Amino acid sequence: MELWYTEEHSKDVRFSIRVDKQLYSGNSEYQKIDVMTSNEFGTFLTLDSLMMLTEKDEFIYHDMIVHVPMATNPKIKKVLVIGGGDGGTVRELTRYDTIEHIDLVEIDKLVVEVCKEFLPQTACKLEDPRVTIHYKDGLRYVRAIENEYDLIIVDSTDPFGPGEGLFTKEFYGNCFKALKEDGILVNQHESPYYENYANSLRRAHERIVEFFPITRVYQAHIPTYPSGYWMFGFASKVYDPVKDLNAEAWNQLGIKTKYYNTNLHKGCFALPNYVKDLLENKNE
Repeated sequence: MELWYTEEHSKDVRFSIRVDKQLYSGNSEYQKIDVMTSNEFGTFLTLDSLMMLTEKDEFIYHDMIVHVPMATNPKIKKVLVIGGGDGGTVRELTRYDTIEHIDLVEIDKLVVEVCKEFLPQTACKLEDPRVTIHYKDGLRYVRAIENEYDLIIVDSTDPFGPGEGLFTKEFYGNCFKALKEDGILVNQHESPYYENYANSLRRAHERIVEFFPITRVYQAHIPTYPSGYWMFGFASKVYDPVKDLNAEAWNQLGIKTKYYNTNLHKGCFALPNYVKDLLENKNE
């Protein structure tokens, strides 16, 4: 008998992967956690039956959420990661010797424990001495912080369940306050293609624009995410990610990546017209 993982991307579209075996299934106080293996994508993690990452394509997401801000301001020293209990974002950040401290705020301790056991590919740097893990709600954590971080990365789940508070106006305002005067905020921004995801993207963008003088949206192709077309938000008090890209300085670091490069960095901010219209609210 064949076992398939199937995820509903819209009421009329489903995405399926043939499962080789189930490695883990359990429930935390926040969500259902499953780890499976497949011939095509390797080991993959789902939360509440939604795809979080696969071994085969996780590098795309983690390259783009980390290296875009790091190439824009190579002087970043202190970073806050909210969500990201799988460890992939932390892994990429630890490749920079110039980063002195990383706070990882993950609400669900079980996600971290499961990923350490079954997904060492992403969780391999969670024990780095520069990393401090806080098992707290990200929305509450940033309320008490002011002028502390050079970079905040919001590596959240979708905007419902445990991740719902990380898409609110209050949260983005607190992130602005928690950043230093030249701070950068980067967040996963959902997909512009299917209606429910597109609405979440637009709402998040509208709220971020209220606080930050510089806001841009950029894109990547991630095969296992809804529609395969995923967006990230870039917001800053000072830096423009295209004008202020320090390509020479980043390339001199010699960091080998599978997806990101500084030419792609410039191009990923060039958006299709339907996405521009969505962000400008012209589609309603």
